[in-house]
Amino acid sequence: MADELSYVLITPYSLRKSRTGGIVGRLLSRSGLELVSGRLFAPSEEFIKEFAEASVSETDNVRHRQTQELIRDYILKNLAADQHGVRQRALLLVLRGEDAVIKTRSVVGHIMQERTSGETIRDTYGDCLVEDGRVVYFEPGVLAAPDDASARRHLEIFAKYSDTDGGILVDSVPFPAGENVETTLVLIKPDNFRFPNARPGGVIDLFSRTGLYIVGFKVHYMSVAQAEKFYGPVLDVLQDKFREPSAKRARLAIEEEFGIPIDEKTETELGELIGPIAGRSHWESIVQFMAGSRPSHCTGEKRNQPGTEKCVALIYQGVDAVRKIREVLGPTDPSKAPSGTIRREFGQTVMINAAHASDSAENARREMDIIEINENTLKPLIDSYLS
Repeated sequence: MADELSYVLITPYSLRKSRTGGIVGRLLSRSGLELVSGRLFAPSEEFIKEFAEASVSETDNVRHRQTQELIRDYILKNLAADQHGVRQRALLLVLRGEDAVIKTRSVVGHIMQERTSGETIRDTYGDCLVEDGRVVYFEPGVLAAPDDASARRHLEIFAKYSDTDGGILVDSVPFPAGENVETTLVLIKPDNFRFPNARPGGVIDLFSRTGLYIVGFKVHYMSVAQAEKFYGPVLDVLQDKFREPSAKRARLAIEEEFGIPIDEKTETELGELIGPIAGRSHWESIVQFMAGSRPSHCTGEKRNQPGTEKCVALIYQGVDAVRKIREVLGPTDPSKAPSGTIRREFGQTVMINAAHASDSAENARREMDIIEINENTLKPLIDSYLS
């Protein structure tokens, strides 16, 4: 059976309540589907109207139609801009796999089913309160299509408005004047995407304790050329760092293998010779981890093509965003990271350490440019699927 595309739209309320990580973790681990794209939306009136109308498709089942009409009314009211004209933020996630729509729907659950067992996303994050046969409070937590035909129609709408209403929403959150508002980049690294699991959601959930706002989201496949540029500043550091340990190891190896005593001057010279080579080899391993190929094994146009390793880029915004994110991330070496940090919870080694975060606002801008954070990868994906 051919793969399908499905979607989940995390509502503005769920974003504000920092439920994104929990939703993402459940969605990926329980559906077994692949996360292939995502984009933040600040819906316009035109988008909201078209999406709301498309959310009602049932003609036979009265109960299902009533639920869809409830969702339509929710979209019209809760995706609209606030009284000050500030648009709401909603996060679209696109998933791929066999029977993707059915699997997504099963994990999302039915909003009207009175259950508190936590089996579905809506069991935990949705609410529907009824008094005297009338709905008095309704929050679905997420929105998803009921069937394949609806999914296709909704995806078409998302693609249509993805440029005008979607992208990096740095102006979507008002802040008090005079605050040190920063925008910073987080990469959830490829080790979290080896198979569908809850780790990406866990990483996002831990970052939520910063109190920062997610204003950008992109599923990215870093090319070798991008990875070289992204980690370019690290190369000199590694080559210098490996001089001393390389010298010691070379001295021991030579003395053991050849029985020749090595003095300190020769040991230093060995470090100067071998250190840069060892440092570059380690640097190439980092590039391979992020892009799927070593630079020395990748030539021509292949260097600029999307790599084989997936990561998720998140843009966070808020007061002192760089510091807050890096405190929750923890130091590079997971074994030295404090409890409760992302690298302590999810990291394995200095390289396979769950996530990257920019170390300054300036570096954040540089890194965002390298991975082309403003690129709209959603529209071509959907257009190709629907063609």
